[in-house]
Amino acid sequence: MTVHDLHPEPGTTTDVFDPDARPALTVDPGDTVVARSLDASGFLERQRTPGERRPTMFEGRRGHCLTGPVEVRGAEPGTVLAVHVVSAVPGDWGWTVAGGKDNALNRALGLTGEPSWLLWEIDAAGTATNDRGHTVPTSPFLGVIGMPPAEPGKHSTIPPRAFGGGNIDCRELTAGSTLYLPVTVPGALLHLGDGHAAQGGGEVSGTAIECPMTTEVVLDVVAETPVPGVHAVTPGGRVTFGFDADLTAAMTEALVAMVGWIQVLHDLDRGTAVALASSVVDLRVTQVVNETWGVHAVLPHGAIT
Repeated sequence: MTVHDLHPEPGTTTDVFDPDARPALTVDPGDTVVARSLDASGFLERQRTPGERRPTMFEGRRGHCLTGPVEVRGAEPGTVLAVHVVSAVPGDWGWTVAGGKDNALNRALGLTGEPSWLLWEIDAAGTATNDRGHTVPTSPFLGVIGMPPAEPGKHSTIPPRAFGGGNIDCRELTAGSTLYLPVTVPGALLHLGDGHAAQGGGEVSGTAIECPMTTEVVLDVVAETPVPGVHAVTPGGRVTFGFDADLTAAMTEALVAMVGWIQVLHDLDRGTAVALASSVVDLRVTQVVNETWGVHAVLPHGAIT
C-alpha cells in the first residue's frame, strides 16, 4: 500500500464542501494519507498575542480551513468509507475563544460583548499551557472528518451531517479510532481538518484548543457495516451518532443506532437490547455549537460479556 503526503497549500485546502471539487489527491483503498492541516481559521502564522489577526489561507473565510478533498477509488454511494486514525499530532500552538456572537447560549452566559481569547503553547509531552498560566492535558483529534453532500453547490462545513459526517467534533475520535462514514459522492472526496489539541464534551464556547494538526489515516472502502449511519470504533468503545436541530431527535438517532448494534453483536430482540443498553451505554452531548445538536452513544469495550 502507498503512503501519500498532503500539505495545506492553495489547491489542497478549502473552506466549503463541494461535490464537484477537483480532488487534491487520489488514493486506493488501503492507502495511508499523512494530512497536515492548518487550524480551523487557516492561520498561516501563529498568533503572538491572544486574538491577534495574522495572515490566513482564505480572506473572508466561509467555514473551516480543511485539507483535501481526497478521492478514494472504488468509494461510491451505497458503500462506507472507513477512516482509521493512526496518529494525530498537534502543532506547537493553539487558541480558544469564547463569546462575541449573539446567540442564545452566549446571551445566557452574558458573553455577547467582546470575545475572550486564550493563546496556548502545546508541548510534545502531552500538555497545553495558556497565556493565563493554566495547563491542561492534551487529547488530540480532528473536529472535521467528512465528505460533501450529494446536492450540487458549495455547502457549509459547520453543521455535522448524518451521511458524510463533517464537523462531528467528537472527542472520542483520537488515535486508534476508526470512523465509518456512508459515502455521499463518487470517490468520497474526504476532507480533514479542524485540529483540536483538547476539547471537553459539548465544546461549550464554540471552540476547543484550535491548532494545526498532522494526522495519519488509513482509508478503506467497506461494502456493509452493522450500523447504517455514521459510527465509530474507538479505543474506549463503540460509538454511534445523532445530529439534529432538536436535542431529543439527536439523542434518539444515536440511541436507536446503538441498540441496533447491540442486537447484531449479541443476537438480541429489540426490547432486551434496550434494557441492556440502559445498564451499560453512555449518552454524551458531542457538541452544542454547530447549528445542529450532536449526541453520541458509547458502548464501552467489555461492558457486555
